Amino acid sequence: MASSGAVKGLTLVAAVTVTVLAATGMWNPFPGLWKWISTSGPLAPGTRWQQQLGGAPQSVAIAGESVIVEYRTSVEAYNLTTAVRLWEADADWATVAGRGADAVVVTGRLLTKGYQVLDPRTGTVRRSDTEATAVWTYQNGIVDLRCADGDDCRLTAWDPRAGTRLWSVPTGGIGFVLHAANPDLPDARRLGSADVDDDAAGPAVMPGLLGIPDDGRIRVVDTARGRVAQTVRPGAGQRIAVVGGRVLTVTGTARDGTCYYGVVATSPPSGRVVWKRDGLNLRTAESDCRPERDPAGGYDVLLGVDPYGRQELISGSDGRILWYGDRSAEVLAVDDRYAVIRSGDTIRGWSFAKGRMVWRQNGRAKAGAAVTPHAVIVVSSGRVTALDPASGAVRADVRTDAKVFTAGPGGLLLVSGRDMAYLPYG
Repeated sequence: MASSGAVKGLTLVAAVTVTVLAATGMWNPFPGLWKWISTSGPLAPGTRWQQQLGGAPQSVAIAGESVIVEYRTSVEAYNLTTAVRLWEADADWATVAGRGADAVVVTGRLLTKGYQVLDPRTGTVRRSDTEATAVWTYQNGIVDLRCADGDDCRLTAWDPRAGTRLWSVPTGGIGFVLHAANPDLPDARRLGSADVDDDAAGPAVMPGLLGIPDDGRIRVVDTARGRVAQTVRPGAGQRIAVVGGRVLTVTGTARDGTCYYGVVATSPPSGRVVWKRDGLNLRTAESDCRPERDPAGGYDVLLGVDPYGRQELISGSDGRILWYGDRSAEVLAVDDRYAVIRSGDTIRGWSFAKGRMVWRQNGRAKAGAAVTPHAVIVVSSGRVTALDPASGAVRADVRTDAKVFTAGPGGLLLVSGRDMAYLPYG
């Protein structure tokens, strides 16, 4: 029987031999070995395909019939039906604009001016820009910001597919604080779930008003007319948000050992007050009463808490109460059409158009949720359920630990580590 010292010596010789062979290119077992180690089982039952990626993705989106995968320094596309890789390009960021067959991919480099608009099927450049510092992408437009110097900036909107200019407006001295893709603007802070990517719903429709931050002020841009409609500056203890075609001034004041909140919504350019509420907490404060973050909600809907601790959903446009809950009710997710509300172990779907509950699911006490145009995603305890937003009909229901990156018209894109899979509805 060989001694332990002899076994250790033989092991060392074998390791050195393999390393020398790999270094000289004669034989390299490591790629195959690593592929064997990193190969995982199916992400979920019922998937149409599963693809191993070159790394952990930053984002995954659907553009027409292509799946766009963004990494830290590159972007690549796969066919949605077959998972065949279509193209790859160098980029530090990538996002999708447009919708359906008119969707495009917008890419750029960090700390570098300009961006490119790519065809999602071929990766060919449809339009190129060399001056813009920031880009926002929507279903019906690409908006970019360029500054000749600190006090000469211009905001321009483009048709995503055709590349024609829709409007262009000077915005004064916004400066260089906004950069890359979809920098944060003062609007509604979307609710969601950690198990569903923030951009799973895809690009939204361009809002009627955009708030552009400018050194303590907010320049309010009318996107229908292509002009700066108003410039506002918040006072002490105030925060400005542009939601539902209104300019909201949120005030938080500490007095008598408590916080006093108020909201005033005005219409630019006149500044006429459309609605206002005293005692409405839009969850803009973190540790004290000072409003330091955007109001909670989604799109044109605001999530508020009244002085009695009951949650309510409010139209940003006219201040109407769209839903009012009891103390046990918690809003998990919301868009302009539906809300997902949890009470105890029951999840309910609320339709704003009908003003009532349109579906319910029981036994989901610790669930998170996200609302997208094509499906409501409910995630709890290693289970992902996709529901029809209007009826609650189950479109997919699987056991998986993967994260939902995209909810498309025909199914979900799931990602876990370096593995991506497509789960069709039905």
